[in-house]
Amino acid sequence: MPDGRGLHRGATLVLSAAMVLVGLAMLARTLGAGGGPLALGTVLGILFVAAGAGRLYFTWRRL
Repeated sequence: MPDGRGLHRGATLVLSAAMVLVGLAMLARTLGAGGGPLALGTVLGILFVAAGAGRLYFTWRRL
């Protein structure tokens, strides 16, 4: 049975990966519908991917 820290770390990794996937889906949907680089879906998609990737990076490195 994992301890509290291990459970928290695992949940953070899963939710961060989900943020990256949601961001990629937002980008695909926006660009597929003809949205440009300044469309709301594009900007939010990029921000979701960046936030999720940043959380994954720092969690993985344990900073």
